[in-house]
Amino acid sequence: MNAVKDMLKAGKTAVGTTGGLTSPADWLAESGFDFILFDTQHSPVEIKELQHQLQAMRGKKAIPVVRVGENDQALICYALDIGAKGIIVPMVDTKKQAEDMVQWCKYPPEGKRSSAGVKGEWGKFDKYRDYMDAFNREILIIPMIETVESMNNIDEILSVPGIDVLLVGPSDLSINLGITLDYGNPKYAEALQKIADACKRHNVTAGMYFIPPGWEPNRLVDMGFKLFTLPWNKWATDGVAKGLEAIKR
Repeated sequence: MNAVKDMLKAGKTAVGTTGGLTSPADWLAESGFDFILFDTQHSPVEIKELQHQLQAMRGKKAIPVVRVGENDQALICYALDIGAKGIIVPMVDTKKQAEDMVQWCKYPPEGKRSSAGVKGEWGKFDKYRDYMDAFNREILIIPMIETVESMNNIDEILSVPGIDVLLVGPSDLSINLGITLDYGNPKYAEALQKIADACKRHNVTAGMYFIPPGWEPNRLVDMGFKLFTLPWNKWATDGVAKGLEAIKR
């Protein structure tokens, strides 16, 4: 029901890409990526506008993941109701904020999500309670770590039951560490290692929103980061160019 969650539990690395209102969501979902991340924090798009994109992904390989604009019960509900299989919340700085996020993602008795019928692609169930229980097990819950406060509270945040991935916001983390976009700074590498080590202690996956410039994906995988996005546009363009080169013109 949630292939990415299964991958992470097995210790594998999940690689996704980002999508938007005009992205070829159906093609991207079958292109080999494990998830498509739709951002509503820094993109001029409302969550409910993404419904047709998530519907286009039904039955495809990749799962839809939505980043909401803030840790808000209504926004999380909107994203889940259009079919998100993973929720990302930015700037989760405290244990209480992490607890709230988990509560708002899950149905009672584990959480406080409002019921509006079966939403999303979770399989078929004879009983509605079976659907809710399956959803609570399978939903991917991903708070973001981006500030000094969250770094100081990292063990408390990771102690919250239900968190699957702790996701680094690469640029905001560098800004809050006082080394703005200086991804080669030893202080940055030290912070990432601290995050990876803390996640390992708590059996939570460490993730990166994107690969910072100057960093290789496999370097991060070796550190312990098992979920991140990569851009798809250049790969698609290169593929088209390679296909055309094979034709006698």
